[in-house]
Amino acid sequence: MLKLFIGPILLTIVAFGASYYWGGAAMLGLVMFLAILEISLSFDNAVVNAKALMRMEAKWRRRFLTWGMFAAVFGARLVFPILFVSFAVALSPLKVIFLVFVNPAEYSHLVEAAAPVIHALGGSFLGMVALKYFFDEAKRVHWIHVVEKRLASWGRVQAIEVGVILSILLVCTWIVPEHGSQILGAGAIGVVLFILMEGMVDVLGASAARNVKQGFALFMYLNLIDAAFSFDGVIGAFTLTTQISAIVIGLGLGAYFVRTFTLVLVERKTLTSLVYLEHGAYWAIAALSLCMFTALFQHVPEAIAGTISLVFIGASYISSLHHNKRHKGHSHEITGS
Repeated sequence: MLKLFIGPILLTIVAFGASYYWGGAAMLGLVMFLAILEISLSFDNAVVNAKALMRMEAKWRRRFLTWGMFAAVFGARLVFPILFVSFAVALSPLKVIFLVFVNPAEYSHLVEAAAPVIHALGGSFLGMVALKYFFDEAKRVHWIHVVEKRLASWGRVQAIEVGVILSILLVCTWIVPEHGSQILGAGAIGVVLFILMEGMVDVLGASAARNVKQGFALFMYLNLIDAAFSFDGVIGAFTLTTQISAIVIGLGLGAYFVRTFTLVLVERKTLTSLVYLEHGAYWAIAALSLCMFTALFQHVPEAIAGTISLVFIGASYISSLHHNKRHKGHSHEITGS
């Protein structure tokens, strides 16, 4: 599986060399830190993506790593923030693009001004992802058994996850009334996007040309999830620097490693051998969603969100190993041995 990392490693060497050439040790250090930040925030993303990739043909998996990188780097980490800034501060996208390259410091201020829109949309979308998983009446395997079993039983209530997210949005508008319309509007968009993408995957998956159409639908769905995960990292990056090149390179490298790690999880069938790893990922997503909602009225350092994700992933990994020891006839280690 090490061959999968040859591309990311070679690209990293080139990117680090270019960063040092353009901006010296300061820019190199910044790019390295941003790449690590992106990776630490996205371990849960890798696990969730791996579950969807298991349903895709090999060619769509390769496209996720190749074509999808264009969407990950330039779409989720450059174009989407531009569109959100344009919507939040009522500027034309062309004007915002002009500021990106001519006056990045001003663009950084606009990103901060658009933070309520970005956090509300990202928090709502990721919240729907997590709640859809836990509010599943058919779910039989539980990690935090008492809590997850109760949540699964609540899945009988139709569209309960939508009600929970809308309730959280209403509470946030009460706490931060000056941004109420932005929070409700962006949050509603996040909910609708999730419903549309889930519906597209289900409908195309049941169609005659299943492999091609479902592969495309899952490809789009995974890139939309990646975009939602990237919002927190983008905002955090702008609190560190206004150098667009450093942000795109650093976050892009992190995204490339995360996507490669996702393929490793799929090819080694890790989600099958480590039964609770998926649960830990969804708990991490739920925590990240709450961090985004909390950020609407209280600053939440990116290090906290990253640490929470790693704690959930690490704890679920250890629990999975203990489970395998108790059931030696089943799966063993992450190596698949």
